[in-house]
Amino acid sequence: MTLELTHFGLTNVPFTKEIADDDLWLPPSKVAVVDQLVEELSARQSVLLTGEPGVGKTCVLRALRRRLPEAGFRLTYCHNATLGRRDFYRQICLALGLNPKATAAAVFYEVTKHVEQLATEQRHPIFLLDEAHLLHQDVLDHLHILCNYEWDSRSLLSLLLVGLPELRERLARRHQRSLYSRIQHRIQIDSTAPEDTAEYLRHRLRLVGAADREIFTSDAIAILHEAAGGLRDLDRLAEAAMRDAGRRKKRLVERDAVMRVADADR
Repeated sequence: MTLELTHFGLTNVPFTKEIADDDLWLPPSKVAVVDQLVEELSARQSVLLTGEPGVGKTCVLRALRRRLPEAGFRLTYCHNATLGRRDFYRQICLALGLNPKATAAAVFYEVTKHVEQLATEQRHPIFLLDEAHLLHQDVLDHLHILCNYEWDSRSLLSLLLVGLPELRERLARRHQRSLYSRIQHRIQIDSTAPEDTAEYLRHRLRLVGAADREIFTSDAIAILHEAAGGLRDLDRLAEAAMRDAGRRKKRLVERDAVMRVADADR
């Protein structure tokens, strides 16, 4: 049992990444991003979603997965962006439950035929390419062809490219204009606001039995917000500060505890 559980009387570790989709919390700004994604993908558009590490891209994607009705969509998640073109399409084949063939042309054919079959079933496929800033150049060079059906007259597939801000810079180059012109919407996720940080901490603590009391002082929350580059950093620093306060038998996590762990984290 961890120190923060015993000292603060919690039922579970508060800032673990192992949290159910139903327990996710998003600030209004990110709820709006999910709403926009649902709207654009429902219109069979392709989307570019970028943001700095830890700002909540994965939380947005998990919320999107919950919002999209399975009856009308086929969401395929591809997280290994470091593959060459043939292996990239083999990965998509496996994710779709298809049998990948030996040659690059055969694998590509399997994917496109499956997309066309989904259209006859009134299910719109979405290929979610995470960490897309790491995509090989030969994959990027070919993606616009994957979106081309019936002489480019029908939108049978949506791409959702997710990555760091440099992905937008790569796609904006003249060499990528064929792909970039097919991505109708570009969304940037911004950092969390100070009030969102406070509410996020309260939400995570409520889930583990601290619904009726404050554990972090307002000064501690303000320093946490400044020290954390995103939610991932916030989780790590908040948990470390709780351990620090627990070791010192403090009833609250105060600013000095946060400053100590933040200084040690630099």
